[in-house]
Order: sequence, then structure tokens, then C-alpha cells
Amino acid sequence: MLKDITVAHYAIGSKQPVFIIAEAGVNHNGNIGLAKQLICEAKKAGADCIKFQTFKAERVVVDNAPKAAYQKKTTNPDESQLEMLKKLELDEKAYKEIFEYCQKIGIFFLSTPYNKEDVDFLDQLGVQMFKLSSTHLVEPDFIKFVTSKNKPVIMSTGMATLAEVDEAVRSFDSVKKNNQLILLQCTTNYPSLPEHANLKAMKTMQEAFDVHVGYSDHTQSHTASIVAVALGAKVIEKHFTLDNQMEGPDHSSSVTSEKFKELVSIIREAEKILGNGRKEPVEIEKFNARGVRRSIVAVKQIQKGDIITKDCVDFKRPANGISPIFLETILGRKARNDINYNVQINWSDLL
Repeated sequence: MLKDITVAHYAIGSKQPVFIIAEAGVNHNGNIGLAKQLICEAKKAGADCIKFQTFKAERVVVDNAPKAAYQKKTTNPDESQLEMLKKLELDEKAYKEIFEYCQKIGIFFLSTPYNKEDVDFLDQLGVQMFKLSSTHLVEPDFIKFVTSKNKPVIMSTGMATLAEVDEAVRSFDSVKKNNQLILLQCTTNYPSLPEHANLKAMKTMQEAFDVHVGYSDHTQSHTASIVAVALGAKVIEKHFTLDNQMEGPDHSSSVTSEKFKELVSIIREAEKILGNGRKEPVEIEKFNARGVRRSIVAVKQIQKGDIITKDCVDFKRPANGISPIFLETILGRKARNDINYNVQINWSDLL
């Protein structure tokens, strides 16, 4: 069995509660006040963690980089990706304030770095885990650099083939071979369609690489996340916003606090439903079994000295006599005394 991954007071593992991430991303719109509101609402909604994205626009894209198709739909199509990202930056001072605010209210802080400078900054800030986006999966040098910080890594796998995921895992393992990697099944589209979720691929990765797995959910309902939990996801990530109508590339495909709270509640209920994996009756079943299961009963008058045969017994409720399991044991034995019709047979009635 895989070892748990421990960060702060959280443990991520096969017998642990699902680690639920509210992906705030850039939904703070470059405003630290909005970032703090997102943190508060994520905490109220029951998230274990809130995740941001740490970057400098100039280090992410070239000057004339076009926007992604979904970004053109949700933001000004005439501006460049660089112009859009510059509006969504937070400076290092803001991140320090956000990090401390998360610690104060008791929610785990996570942020995706986009360059080595971002990694160094977050490391110095005191983060206990890194989250890499699907973008980084095909960047072995960057994966090795992040892994060299000696902290657990969550990595999304959108747009990737199994061979590409294998290369990314090898890059991680070349630096840190201690099962501190979590792979998230992901579909890189915002929003993504349910039929593109391919959650069985999550299980494929778990079996292929012997790592903990989870799901980064970009669909517009709760169904995919719940199915992922049922399939063994130990991390669920969902984009989170204060208002779907706000300006910005990810607001329209994110869930609000009310919906996120609903998702958390369903996940926690699903965990209870999944149980512990041991096949055994719960206490109420043990009680109910007395009335629902049956005992061996005489279905005709049995005289003292008669041999017990199948034609003189049957099974009837309640289960406070001899269990039908012991039918073969009592057949062929003699009656110690008379046994009346429709009366349970007890061991004391038999020789």
C-alpha cells in the first residue's frame, strides 16, 4: 500500500479523507482584496486548500502570443494573452500577505509556479507542496527543478498521453523516489464536457505508476468529481469564483461558494457511503438480523425418539433458534422430547 503524503496537518492517502482544493487561480483579478474574499469563502465552503497561480506575465508568454479559444470567449478578444495576464498578476508582497492570511484562518495555501523564479519565491515563502499545471507535464527540466525543493508535488495531466505522463514521472523519480507525487486526471478545456472526463484514465495512471491519483474537474456539474472519488481519487480540484459574471478568463467556468459547498458536502457523504472496504454488518444490521433471518422450525409434530429429517423441518423467522447453517448437523439426530408443530427446534431438543 502507498504511504500517505503528509503536509501540515493533512494526510493524503488511501485511507484518508479526500483533499479538496478550491482552485482560485487568477479569479482574484489581480486584486488582493478579492483574493482574501476567495480565501474566506473557500474556507466557509469546506475546502481543505485554496490554490492560486504565481507568475510574471513576461516570463509566461511572448509579446504576441494569442489567447486560447476559451479566453477569447471570456475576455476581450482584441487584447493579447500578455495584456490579459498582466492584469491578473499579484506581486510578491501580496502573496506573502495571502499566505499568512491562509495560515491565520486555517486553510492550506497552494500556488502553481510558472518559472524557476516563481518556484524559488514560493519555496522561500514557506509552501509545503507544489502544484504543477498540465502545461508543465512536458517540461522535464522544470519538473526536476521543482522536485529538487524536496516537497510533495501534485501534477495535472491534461493534454497528455500515457507516454508523456511516464516521462514526467521518470523526471520526478530521477530526483525524488519516495512516492511524493500525486497525478491528477484532467481535461484542458474550460469548461470541459462530461464525455471528455475519461476518469478510467485516472485508474490507469494509478496502476501504471503506483502513485496517488486525483481529478482536476473542469466540468459544470458535480458528477465527474463524485465518480472520481468512487474510483479512488484522493485529491479533487475545482475552479472557484465569487461571481460567474465577473470579468476574467476563468470565472464563467468556475463554481461559486454555494456550489462548492454543495460539492464538498456530497464528497464527504460519498466517502461515508464508500465505507472501509471490509465486508461486515453494521450494528443496525446485527440487530435487524434477529428479525429478518430465520431459524429451523418443526413443520409437523415430532415425537420423542423420532429421527429429524428434511420433511419435518423448514426455516421461519425470527433468528433466535438454530440457524439454517446447521441443517445438515441436525439431520439424522433423534428428538430428545416431543417438539410441537411450528415451534423452533433448540439444541436441547436433540440427542
